[in-house]
Amino acid sequence: MWAGRHVILGVSGGIACYKSCHLARRLTEAGACVDVVLTRSAAEFVRPLTFEALTGRPVLTSLWEPDRALAHVRLADAADLVILAPATAQLLARAAQGMADDVLTALLLARTAPVLAAPAMNDAMYANDATGRNIATLAARGWAFVGPEVGPLAEGPSDRPGRMSDPETILAHAARLLGRGSRLAGRTVLVTAGPTREPIDPVRVVTNRSSGKMGYRLAEAAWARGADVVLVSGPVTLPPPIGVRLRSVETTRDLETAVAEELPRADVLIMAAAPADFRPSLPSNAKRARIDGALAIPMEPTADILRATVAARPAGSVIVGFALETGDAIQKARAKLQSKALDLIVVNDAFEPGAGFDVDTNRVAILDREGNARVVPLGSKRQVAEAILDAVEERLGG
Repeated sequence: MWAGRHVILGVSGGIACYKSCHLARRLTEAGACVDVVLTRSAAEFVRPLTFEALTGRPVLTSLWEPDRALAHVRLADAADLVILAPATAQLLARAAQGMADDVLTALLLARTAPVLAAPAMNDAMYANDATGRNIATLAARGWAFVGPEVGPLAEGPSDRPGRMSDPETILAHAARLLGRGSRLAGRTVLVTAGPTREPIDPVRVVTNRSSGKMGYRLAEAAWARGADVVLVSGPVTLPPPIGVRLRSVETTRDLETAVAEELPRADVLIMAAAPADFRPSLPSNAKRARIDGALAIPMEPTADILRATVAARPAGSVIVGFALETGDAIQKARAKLQSKALDLIVVNDAFEPGAGFDVDTNRVAILDREGNARVVPLGSKRQVAEAILDAVEERLGG
């Protein structure tokens, strides 16, 4: 996503400047070429040397810097994206008026790249009608905005918007802005993730080791590509992905219901959840007392959710299944691909080091219904998610 991208990070003068340091670092770590442009007041909060150390590139602070004549024009021509964080009330007002009285506003007039602004200011300033009109003017010119949020301000607690969004939120919205050219942009992607829990009694459950990490990375990556994402998740400890609509479920029956309700509007279904295959036939309404000797719990099969979707799948949709196996993985996955009428199936071996449940990496093979196989080498689950979505996009119409 970020490798080789040229990002201008414009920083205007507000206490939220300290968050911009983390944003500069995250963009650089992700592989972007980051040029920071500071207003004069921003340089009073954070010195240019700080951003230079974080990005490894010189920082632009003035139209009058020696040996950097027209630097703002060259940067504006080269940029893939301009991020303004923080975007103060003053900066928004000057930009709305088309002013070019410092290096940052001059660059904004010269650029053709998209702009993502993260407003940050006192809550009363943000609530002022003048600020609202300025934001509306800039939005009409194509600017995108993230935040502000409700939270503590420099002057104390507040229950109104004004606080700048956190760097990770800004980064996610910036990635989505760059993903507008994806075939997933504007499509609805339904992702399932995590385990299900089947009750034995009010205290005990039957479940599995799924952490939900693969499904969550898929949801994040699809949203970054511009999709509208619905994530149906079993019980996990992961934070909800930014921008994604989350539906939390507990049992396999809950998961089946949620998928059935969401599927008619989906262009893509990615069934990354690990639902229980069996559930106790007669769960107890009270906690089972400890007994001596063995305990026998009658079990019954749960529904095969993916197979049950066949008749309800929208025309032209892409259906992706997952197969986590413990032997003959490819052969078993091909059988599931056919029996469940899938377009793609993602398979990996539960015993392979660095793959499987509750780790941050994965190694998979992606099989399609034409008999082709694509091996994705060991990498982060986000990298594997991108490879899966590349395969999904190849099957979508233009």
